[in-house]
Amino acid sequence: MSNSLVFNQVPIEEIQEEMEVSYSQTITDADVKAFAGISGDRNPVHMDDEYAQNSRFKKRIAHGMMSASYFSALFGTKIPGEGCVYVAQSLQFKRPVYLGDTVVATVTVTKVDLDKRRVFFRTTCKVKNKIVIDGEAELYVPKDK
Repeated sequence: MSNSLVFNQVPIEEIQEEMEVSYSQTITDADVKAFAGISGDRNPVHMDDEYAQNSRFKKRIAHGMMSASYFSALFGTKIPGEGCVYVAQSLQFKRPVYLGDTVVATVTVTKVDLDKRRVFFRTTCKVKNKIVIDGEAELYVPKDK
């Protein structure tokens, strides 16, 4: 199998270590406002230019969980694909993501447990090839998938 998967479901028996998929999105003001509305997180460092200018970041930053949510998109639409369920996710936020940044989220298979139907991943988000989020995830793949 190729490292550039483009389908919406991979049978667990075909998932192998080192398989990976990526998703990228440029963060906009509309994205940040929409995420604030959905999540309820209206922290002024995300929403208020003047407040953010006086913060350590010097300008508005995107919600860390917004970038992290791209992992879920990859899991549910690429690998393992439709029907999989999150079991665990660890996240380390290494750098801020600013409005206008293009975030590249990548998930890489690190282990497959066929008996327990679990797939383990390294999860990273990068901006300009620098890691902004690093973590690990565990997904469950139901038998009918």
